[in-house]
Amino acid sequence: MTTIDLSTPPPPPSSLLDGLPRRVTLTLPELQLVAERAGGAPLPFDVAAPAAVSALEARLGASRGSSDDQAYRAALDALHDPVTTLARRGLLRDDVLDEGLAGAVGLLATPTYAVDLDVAVGDAQVKAWHRAQDDAVATLATSDGVVFELAWFATSAWPAELGRVAVLPEDLELRSSAVPPGVDLPYELLDATVEAVTTGRADLLPLLADQRAGSVLDAHGRPVFAAELPALLQALGAEAQGRLRVLVADVSTERTDVVGVRSWVLLADGWRSLRPHRDRGTPRVELRSVDAADLARDLAPVLREVAR
Repeated sequence: MTTIDLSTPPPPPSSLLDGLPRRVTLTLPELQLVAERAGGAPLPFDVAAPAAVSALEARLGASRGSSDDQAYRAALDALHDPVTTLARRGLLRDDVLDEGLAGAVGLLATPTYAVDLDVAVGDAQVKAWHRAQDDAVATLATSDGVVFELAWFATSAWPAELGRVAVLPEDLELRSSAVPPGVDLPYELLDATVEAVTTGRADLLPLLADQRAGSVLDAHGRPVFAAELPALLQALGAEAQGRLRVLVADVSTERTDVVGVRSWVLLADGWRSLRPHRDRGTPRVELRSVDAADLARDLAPVLREVAR
């Protein structure tokens, strides 16, 4: 089985074009047509049919969910015929699909490794599907379910492509955080902290801090000062403004047995990786400052475990 190393810097490409992934923007109807022409290749997501408006909604007004479904359907209905648009762009000639496009969709359907990414920052959400086999990777990403970016490239370019998914929006305002760059705490305390802040019971944080004094460690493994702990817990619960979740699996067989997961949380000053571990039987979570370029390195041990 092929082993893919995301932690080692890739060798320089032999030419500029060799080092560049090929990208194509496709609407959902175009993508579905491409998959159909590529031998009926399945896409890595399901397209849900819009829910019918109930009699109650028709009488009293549509819900937000129904309105979103209707807007989504209207956006799809407004798109041009996919055969015409693909032919105009040279991706479909004499009813024959572009070879690279067909290969990319085929790789999405028959990979060895699957990496699913879900990123939410504020009101924006991006879903991406990365599929790898041998020395090739194909990716699909969308933020609205209407327009998709399809890309394919050599595995040497995969670390940079993973980093693109985690890049923060340019208009996102960052500020200093009350959470240190590295902190390690019991999972139970983290869970109770988030619950207290999100339910408006921040008054419980000093009590939680007193109960767990000495169990919260800084990046050097030293206990955080008790006087600083309530503010740190408050920040952990209140600063979160986004998250990134990654699922890695070996899908080379019909049954997917090995799955690895990575999670990041977006605090006031940027991303923090969440690394669960155990210390003498106690579940704990380590939070460390990371940026988009660190995603491949963070996923490397997970991919190695999945590929074992």
